[in-house]
Amino acid sequence: MNSLSEGAKAEAITVVLLEDDAPTLWRLQDALTKAGYQVKAAGTLAEARACLAQGAPKVLLTDLQLPDGHGVDLIRETRRRFPDTEIMVISILGDEESVISAITVGATGYLLKDAFPTDIAATVRDLVAGHSPISASIARFIVRRTQSTPEPPPGPALNTTKLTPREIDILWGIAKGFSYAEIASHLGLSRQTVPGHIKNIYRKLEVHTRGEAVFEAVQQGLIKL
Repeated sequence: MNSLSEGAKAEAITVVLLEDDAPTLWRLQDALTKAGYQVKAAGTLAEARACLAQGAPKVLLTDLQLPDGHGVDLIRETRRRFPDTEIMVISILGDEESVISAITVGATGYLLKDAFPTDIAATVRDLVAGHSPISASIARFIVRRTQSTPEPPPGPALNTTKLTPREIDILWGIAKGFSYAEIASHLGLSRQTVPGHIKNIYRKLEVHTRGEAVFEAVQQGLIKL
């Protein structure tokens, strides 16, 4: 099915799309618009900031290398201003610095242009539903990076007690890319209670996004991927 459901359309899902390559911008904008999204297209950071000045979008899709700056700056600004906006990187850059920087400042998805999904509209639907779309090579890289991290020292340096067993279960579900509804189903919870648990997780780990929460939890040894 190539279009959004009637319920999703009613929610007026807005997407700010930042891409400096005109053919790529047109292709993505066309696919998203045909699927029912309200797309505001931008080719520079300045244009994207002008779009964001009009209000919070549901989704920000951004490249990283741009004519007037770096997409990480926009991700950071957007996360601070609009904490509920879903942010996904679409870039040719797959190096450690780019990936970690984007996730750390607030990206919840990261797709490489050379491994681009055939249905970007479905990928954005997954993002809005609570998934974190990540290219396979990026996912492997993150796993390798966490596996190469030295084991934390025993004792009080690792405070696992600040998360409840239920919160750790939910964190594991987030790390596996499950939606809130799927997490609720697996754990026998009401769908409406999951966001409350996630807010508690963010507060306890002192993070603001799913990506940051998973990264911090893996670093602290709270969960294993």
